[in-house]
Amino acid sequence: MPTYHIWTIGCQMNRAESDRLAGRFEELGYTPVSKPGEADLIVVNSCVVRQSAEDRAVNKLHNLRMVKQANPLARLALTGCLVGEDTDGLKKRFPYVDWFFQPGEAPPWLDGPAATPLPPRVKVSETVAISQGCDNFCTYCIVPYRRGRERSVPPDDIVREVRALAERGAKEVTLLGQNVDSWGRDLPGQPDLADLLEAVNEVPELKRVRFLTNHPKDMGLKLIKAIARLDKVCEQVNLPAQAGSNAILKRMGRGYTREHYLELIGTIKDNVPGVSVSTDIIVGFPGETDGQFRETLDLLEKAKFGTVHVAVYSPREGTVAAREMADDVPAAVKKERLTAVEALQEAVQTELNGVLLGSTAEVLVEGRNKGKWYGRTRTDKLVFFTERRDLSGELVSIKITKTSPWSLQGTYVERDSTEEEQ
Repeated sequence: MPTYHIWTIGCQMNRAESDRLAGRFEELGYTPVSKPGEADLIVVNSCVVRQSAEDRAVNKLHNLRMVKQANPLARLALTGCLVGEDTDGLKKRFPYVDWFFQPGEAPPWLDGPAATPLPPRVKVSETVAISQGCDNFCTYCIVPYRRGRERSVPPDDIVREVRALAERGAKEVTLLGQNVDSWGRDLPGQPDLADLLEAVNEVPELKRVRFLTNHPKDMGLKLIKAIARLDKVCEQVNLPAQAGSNAILKRMGRGYTREHYLELIGTIKDNVPGVSVSTDIIVGFPGETDGQFRETLDLLEKAKFGTVHVAVYSPREGTVAAREMADDVPAAVKKERLTAVEALQEAVQTELNGVLLGSTAEVLVEGRNKGKWYGRTRTDKLVFFTERRDLSGELVSIKITKTSPWSLQGTYVERDSTEEEQ
């Protein structure tokens, strides 16, 4: 029986695509193995959004050269954002790779789209791609050049996939797109994300719905009100700011101002009680001064995000920023700014999570780790607790007994004793 191994790095979209590839391989009779040296078919699903991710993918490919030498009959494929439309350079750089295919595309040796099958082993929390590509062309971002222009998945196909996942045990789905707020604009009748959430909310077996990533220039009041109104849609919004300086936002090509962004945060919080907003920040963008960076820290202090994903700017070949802007912020300064954001956010999360001490939260149990059950609240806070019964996939009430910036600890209580949901 043939075997396969998939190595994945990067975003949730990459992981979702790897899951669908695994489903397709197993439909064809392949068996998964944990070591690439034991596989007849090896797939590397790469990421180049940051230099560190690209370096890891390239190192993995170099290591796999030895695997190919030891087993010349094994086949190696490369996908993900390392692969663009022109693969000639990659073929010269990695001559031992048998196939190259762009993210979201079908492998060249298979018939049918890569995303058609379900994952072979459905998890409590699953992801569903609702669009591919992006039309925004932010000056720092490689995604439009790798995943192409925006293409929406038809709503009936999305609901069908969500229903199939729920029937096989998924309790939560996250709808994925490079810009979920643009979903539907290229479809007949131009449905929008609020319409799609309403349809997915009706899937009987499903308990929760999340979605990402939003774009501040496209997120509107209809969607915000849908989050508040639909019972399965979680009170959690991922809204990348990227910077707090209008000058930097303009150089990034983001299409909004800090004033618009903060006003949008206020609208979300006014309409969705208890909502948690997460964001992404890039430090050290070309030309960023100390004063402009302080504007970013000020935005973080004002918005009080539940989570901040922060990264150091690294030029991506082919983007406007890499072509036209000097990477002029010293590495040491970038590191200092990264540390400052992390320290500020640790203090914010300590404050936000500390308020939850003694409250009772609804937690969707995803699994066990080191003898403890773990899961997430509707606002995406990670919770650990102990209980003898098997609670995987269950919605349970947990009384929070200990808080930290990164997670919560609690004790299991019966559902009818819930005092407060978070």
